[in-house]
Amino acid sequence: MHVPDGFINAPVSAVTGVVAAGAIAVSLRGARRELDERTAPLAGLVAAFIFAVQMLNFPVAAGTSGHLLGGALAAILVGPFTGVLCVSVVLLMQGILFADGGLTALGVNITDMAIVTTVVSYALFRGLVKVLPRKRRSVTVAAFVAALLSVPAAALAFTFLYAIGGTTDVAISKVATAMIGVHVLIGIGEAAITALTVGAVIAVRPDLVYGARGLQQRLKLRVNGELVDAPTAAAPVAARSSHRTVWITGLVTSLVLAGFVSFYASADPDGLEKVAKDKGIDAKAEKHATEDSSPLAGYGVKDISDARVSGGLAGVIGVGVTVVAGTGVFWALRRRRTADASPASLPEGV
Repeated sequence: MHVPDGFINAPVSAVTGVVAAGAIAVSLRGARRELDERTAPLAGLVAAFIFAVQMLNFPVAAGTSGHLLGGALAAILVGPFTGVLCVSVVLLMQGILFADGGLTALGVNITDMAIVTTVVSYALFRGLVKVLPRKRRSVTVAAFVAALLSVPAAALAFTFLYAIGGTTDVAISKVATAMIGVHVLIGIGEAAITALTVGAVIAVRPDLVYGARGLQQRLKLRVNGELVDAPTAAAPVAARSSHRTVWITGLVTSLVLAGFVSFYASADPDGLEKVAKDKGIDAKAEKHATEDSSPLAGYGVKDISDARVSGGLAGVIGVGVTVVAGTGVFWALRRRRTADASPASLPEGV
């Protein structure tokens, strides 16, 4: 789904760049309300985990592969505004360091992979948790369905952008049929990864899952023959492991996935690459601006001949850079929220 330079013309790319910039600005403000001392470090980890899992292409059809987009996963774990920022950080790292996704197409990719997937998935997720039983399993089920549908939604969004700004003369009906068809299959993998990850986190630290907040029932006490809500301090602590353990486990998992498991990922072209080649929409694709200059272009370290070592080291570097960049951004937003809420920042008399 990473759109390279040359697929979409300059005017539409510029418009999507403005849309992406506006969405990021709104998300920066919204994320300040979502982030707290628990979720700020988790958000950086979520970005790194998405980067790592995106390196794991899985086969979906003859000669075609797919990989996680991550919008649904990020939105459910850390909130929709923070989710947009998580995926945007990943796309920025991939575009600049790994020559994956065009630089002039960065607005297209953020609009498609960060904004559309997050908005669609979180809207579906919230609708489902309202009608499903108030149980943790319902969160996992809702996450599965939301993630499943977010991928063809992104494919539909790309088709729309291609219809108004495509650089080749290809019947849009053919592009739509091929894109949506293959991405429905990719969506199944997206849904499975999202549901398994959300389920794993909610099993040990349900308080860390943004989408699960408010679903736990308050502890009841019988007072004078009547059931009343127990004080918050008397409620049982939901967490069964420390925040640090969850963070370290997530980081180690991301490093193993990117540094080792990625070597065994499918080498087949992903959904967009396959459709582009089959339908001819890549006729005017342009070479990435950093393809020759970046030492990590193509997810390998230049001057290291061993493919396994080169790819593994590139993956580890990518995870490290992403977690540092993401955590820095989210901690800065968290500190800004704290500063805005401090007594010194309030009007006199408040």
